[in-house]
Amino acid sequence: MSAKLSPLEVGDPAPEFTATAVGGKYGAGKVVRLTDFRGRPVVLYFYPKDDTPGCTTQACGLRDAWPDFEKRAEVFGVSTDSAASHEKFIAKYSLPFPLLADPEKKIVTAYGVWVEKSMYGKKYLGTERTTFVIDSAGRVSAILRKVKPAAHVVDLRAAL
Repeated sequence: MSAKLSPLEVGDPAPEFTATAVGGKYGAGKVVRLTDFRGRPVVLYFYPKDDTPGCTTQACGLRDAWPDFEKRAEVFGVSTDSAASHEKFIAKYSLPFPLLADPEKKIVTAYGVWVEKSMYGKKYLGTERTTFVIDSAGRVSAILRKVKPAAHVVDLRAAL
């Protein structure tokens, strides 16, 4: 299905990316790169799809805890949805943080979260719900794999 890269580990350099950030201080969209944030921690939380139950629970949990997180790191949600889909998701739930559009699947692939999944016995490719904390020097400092949406905020607080 897809070539499996060796998984990222704590201490590895975070893969560079360029993507359109929508929402938060980026409004309708601005191209950002990981290197733009050197000197400040970055959180990339990967989720499967805008406006689905688990992804909404996860995003609204971060929204409700936003005053704490915005002081501690640059936070981006990442999915393979389009910028237009992200704009609707952000507006519907008043999300204060930006989302990165990755429709070409470059970021999910680079971070090793575009994986084979299974539902009702059918196999398909999709995004594994995983969060990466990247330190101010651009190295992975924590990885939260197979995140439970309702527990994400607590787990992320502990990782930061």
